Amino acid sequence: MLKKIIAFFCFSLSVPAMAQVGGETTYQFLNLISSPRQAALGGKVLTNVDYDVTQGLFNPATINVEMDNQLAVNYTSYLGDIGYGTASYAYTVDRRTQTFHAGVTYINYGSFDGYDESGNSTGTFTGNEAALSMGYALQIGYSDFYFGTNVKLITSKLEQYNSLGVAVDLGLLYINEALDFNAAIAIRNIGTQITTYAGLNERLPFEVDFGMSQRLENVPIRWHVTFENLQNWPIARPNPAQSVSDLGGNQTNEKIGFLGQIIRHTIIGAEIFPEGGFNIRLGYNFRRGEELRIVDQRNFSGLSAGISIKMNKMRFSYTHAKYTSAANSNFFGLQIDLR
Repeated sequence: MLKKIIAFFCFSLSVPAMAQVGGETTYQFLNLISSPRQAALGGKVLTNVDYDVTQGLFNPATINVEMDNQLAVNYTSYLGDIGYGTASYAYTVDRRTQTFHAGVTYINYGSFDGYDESGNSTGTFTGNEAALSMGYALQIGYSDFYFGTNVKLITSKLEQYNSLGVAVDLGLLYINEALDFNAAIAIRNIGTQITTYAGLNERLPFEVDFGMSQRLENVPIRWHVTFENLQNWPIARPNPAQSVSDLGGNQTNEKIGFLGQIIRHTIIGAEIFPEGGFNIRLGYNFRRGEELRIVDQRNFSGLSAGISIKMNKMRFSYTHAKYTSAANSNFFGLQIDLR
């Protein structure tokens, strides 16, 4: 069984798919950060196997019995007055059939002023998108490996244009309880549009991520390392602001080497008191830091920090993530234990 699943993952990785670079695919909201906890740890975490029911949205292999009857609602004040949020719930039928997971991701782009080709006002219009997901995970035999999948129905409305799509997420998780070490791979957004906006079929934001984490012995810290967008190499593009001109006016573009490419795939994070009622979370997203960095100015792009506080059956989470000097994001979350 394990060999068949690994072979399927290898086949999925070989499917021709371009990188998820902004503007090249549709339904980009599917890969937005899903919770304050993920945001605080750099933006993408695949290996949290605990109470965090929102984790099942990003890697379905992490769906587990600790999520039973947990309800989470998250909201993000995003860039440019865009607001988006997620909601998740999990229910364990019994320990034999494991746990089922349901989730919603929603984004509202706000109101826009419309004009025709002559500059005449056509009134205001809005844009919003949503995805409904159903997920399930199972242990592969009696091994330390777990396999999970999410099936997503996607709807999008942008002004007068509508689109409907379907997608599948696949996850494979390894848990070493002796070392308190987890490793996971997630293949996200394998799917297609059912109906298009205007007759043109567009690709979905296919993405492959790999992550590791470990709880340090005798120290209340769990570290996380994630390698994102592995389906795309190289991922970095030269920054025009880093170009150099000589006395003759010849311009030399920024050169990004092999190490620079690896760094831009990397996200690091750490969670202090991961099992406690009070958590402190820190993260750094190298690609965000490089792409949004202002030359000769320190603006801390890529950094994120957050906290979590548990009060009885409720857990509140908050994260602040740095993007640019002019725009940052705040993430708010509430999880309720309904047991």
